[in-house]
Amino acid sequence: MALGLFRVCLVVVTAIINHPLLFPRENATVPENEEEIIHKMQAHQEKLQLERLRLEEEVALLAAEKEALEQAAAAEGQQQNDSRTAWDLWSTLCMILFLAIEVWRQDYQDGPSPECLGGDEDELPGLEGAPLRGFALPSKASLDHFYERCIRGATADAARTREFVEGFVDDLLEALRSLCSRDKDMEVEDFIGVDSMYENWQVDKPLLCRLFVPFIPPEPYRFRPELWCSGRSVPLNRQGYGQIRVVQADDDTLGCICGKTKLGEDMLCLLHGKNSSLPPSSEGEDPLCARGSPYLDTMQVMKWFQGALTRAWHRITHKYEFDLAFGQLDTPGSLKIKFRSGKFMPFTLIPAIQCDDSDLYFVSHIPRELSGGTPASSTDWLLSFAVYERHFLRTMSKALPEAACHLSCLQIASFLLSKQSRLTGPCGLNNYHLKTALLHLLLSRRATDWKAGQLDTRLYELLRFLEKSLLERKLHHFFIGNRMVPETMGLPEAVRRAEPLNLFGHFVLQRSLYRKTVDSFYEMLKNAPALITEYSLHIPSDHVSLPQKAVVL
Repeated sequence: MALGLFRVCLVVVTAIINHPLLFPRENATVPENEEEIIHKMQAHQEKLQLERLRLEEEVALLAAEKEALEQAAAAEGQQQNDSRTAWDLWSTLCMILFLAIEVWRQDYQDGPSPECLGGDEDELPGLEGAPLRGFALPSKASLDHFYERCIRGATADAARTREFVEGFVDDLLEALRSLCSRDKDMEVEDFIGVDSMYENWQVDKPLLCRLFVPFIPPEPYRFRPELWCSGRSVPLNRQGYGQIRVVQADDDTLGCICGKTKLGEDMLCLLHGKNSSLPPSSEGEDPLCARGSPYLDTMQVMKWFQGALTRAWHRITHKYEFDLAFGQLDTPGSLKIKFRSGKFMPFTLIPAIQCDDSDLYFVSHIPRELSGGTPASSTDWLLSFAVYERHFLRTMSKALPEAACHLSCLQIASFLLSKQSRLTGPCGLNNYHLKTALLHLLLSRRATDWKAGQLDTRLYELLRFLEKSLLERKLHHFFIGNRMVPETMGLPEAVRRAEPLNLFGHFVLQRSLYRKTVDSFYEMLKNAPALITEYSLHIPSDHVSLPQKAVVL
């Protein structure tokens, strides 16, 4: 602060001293070198202007370089974006090309042949062109002659075969019951005959009886069926299946607490008694269930059933002069009676569980020719309508004219399909599909349309219905979701209200199987006239009736 005041005072004193009025100079004229100073000042000014211009030029140059660098960076980024966009576009085009080649390859290898199917799913060539590709049945007289000689004669001993098998199975199951403990083992009920042998349209040799064997669990367990259509959403491959939950008596609606509460010595449960105390609830200890699951396991049931049948046969083997062995390894429950003469008689026993109080049965397995797919897990049980189908055919037979041709149509179609399967191998079409088509026609046709004289017309209509179903890949199950089925059949309401089940739905994904099925169907139609004519003149040995001694012991 003091230093600043000193400097200010010094400047003021200097100014006063040098002021011209206070100290005037003796020589007050303009110096002689004034022009020289002016020239120097002008030169210095010009130099400063030049310096300013140089600096402006440098600033402009720097600005230009900066702008050029920015433009170069922007151009490089744009080039990179264009390159990346071009690379992405090229990758996309390559992927599309690859997918197109793959789809074309699958169409070429697995897709239906051009002569069977068009390129468009909506264009069904069989429906646009001639029905059944111009297929024509033999004359009515030839068809009647073929049926009388080849089919009716070949199944003449079906009644005797059923009687023999039923008698033996009844004895076998009675022995099985005597070996089982009611407190520990499953209780086997009376068998139920199902399928073609009990619907009177069996054609193939040897005659095959299929029998359901219902069973119930030991006390205190009970079965609680759960249908796929009970309100929960299930995948397509599980439609038509269900699960069997094994519950104990204390899980039932009675709600008895004797198994949950320790009773005193002077207290007695009036429901279960003193010696029938309930075991502790444990899902892992439930009989024949999958590990860690309360649901009945089909594999466990089949192991138990085969073991029980083996023990029962060993108990009664001394009563018979033939041998009993398990038949096809891929068909559990397939049995075969072997006679000393070399003849054999197959039959199939299928464990079944009744669905509540209806005629629906859950079966542990089904023959491959009757199954449309494989279950998703071992706890999935196929829901069988075989008893309802038998009742429906029996009811319709009473309403149709005498000697109606509905079963004759089914027998001829089954015969043609069987012969074609021996030529080209099995395909996606089986006898159950033929029967389903017939049931639909029976429900839509008048009773008078099934007179014996209209066999050729109804057979042609059945084959036409199958062709249309194959080409559309749609054949609905007859009972599931079919509101046209009479209520007198007694179907459960949940089944009637369910969504229709498409038996040909798997053809959408299994394209190679679909192509083979369609080809086999048209090949069957092509060979049918010659086959019917040949079998009308000569009956091969595989369709000759079995000798009397082969089935009567």
